[in-house]
Amino acid sequence: MSGLRNTRGRRVPAQPDLRPIWQATLADHVIALRWSPTGQTLAAAAISGPISILDSASGTVQHVLPGHPGLGTTALDWHPDGIRLASSGQDGQVRVWDTTSGQEQQALAAGTAWVERVVWHPAGDVLAAAAGRTVRLWAADGTLHHTWDAHASTVADIAWEPNGIRLAAAAYGGVTLWQPGQAEPLRRYQWQGSTLVLAWSPDGSLIATGDQDSTVHFWYVASGKDLQMWGYETKVLELAWHHRSRYLATGGGSIPCVWDCQASANGPEGSRPVQLTAHSAPVTALAYQHQGNLLASGGQADGVALWEPQRTNRRAAWVDGTSAVTRLDWSPDDTRLAVGYDDGTVAVYAVTPEVARVPRGRPQRT
Repeated sequence: MSGLRNTRGRRVPAQPDLRPIWQATLADHVIALRWSPTGQTLAAAAISGPISILDSASGTVQHVLPGHPGLGTTALDWHPDGIRLASSGQDGQVRVWDTTSGQEQQALAAGTAWVERVVWHPAGDVLAAAAGRTVRLWAADGTLHHTWDAHASTVADIAWEPNGIRLAAAAYGGVTLWQPGQAEPLRRYQWQGSTLVLAWSPDGSLIATGDQDSTVHFWYVASGKDLQMWGYETKVLELAWHHRSRYLATGGGSIPCVWDCQASANGPEGSRPVQLTAHSAPVTALAYQHQGNLLASGGQADGVALWEPQRTNRRAAWVDGTSAVTRLDWSPDDTRLAVGYDDGTVAVYAVTPEVARVPRGRPQRT
């Protein structure tokens, strides 16, 4: 297939599409879904506890890890080596697994019955977990380094700064910054409300939060200046940054919004977002490519849409879902999209044509 050409003879990129590759079925609702750093395997957790390690090319189940049986698994995160996988659950444990053998390597007590989040440091030498009002930090060998408990309420989300220096923790009252090696918080970004999720911009200059009161907050990390965006239909649980840190996609209703965070000297404040209309019910997941411009959105009652918001607000592709979408995750090379569904289905789609992620300035080939 040859590419289209415009009136000046320049090649126009072909329209991206989503082509089904395989489907697998877990025991129930997909609560967590993560590609390994190598792209060779996919980890998928059922809300009841078991964790499936799947071959990313075929969907073949390599191992079913016990996970956190009986009570349930809450989150997953891969070690940078692509072999070790950390999981958290409602049994009060953080567990580290060897995914080549399917064996548990470590079980780390988090101090309370429910562990909300678990995240590896980008270098892989530290593991952080949020449980109740406390964030704990372990060395890779399981040695406990820190117990940070100066949070006003249950910690809803944690995330490492992209350069790995600081850890942000979201709870009622805003966001707290911590640094390994220090017992006291570095900084607090205060706001009287319940923060549900947080996301650092890839350049580390902004922290965005989705909130219980149907708002989105932005904090400039260096100055502490904050902005608030409101008018969402529902509480905001979906945030996705473009890799250049300019655009932030948000859920909070059936129409995803994409904010230009460099719209003016005041960032997105006072600007109008690009609104993406395709879903008939609230959006439940958003994911930008790691290095490309494609945004995926999944809905509560329909399927998955693919967008190029920097070009148009018209959807580029659509696939029907098997039930409500619970998770979206791009492969490390951005050529495949993994989707988790409420009924336990895990599906992987190829982005076609493969030129969808050719870097700017290079010729398009079709």
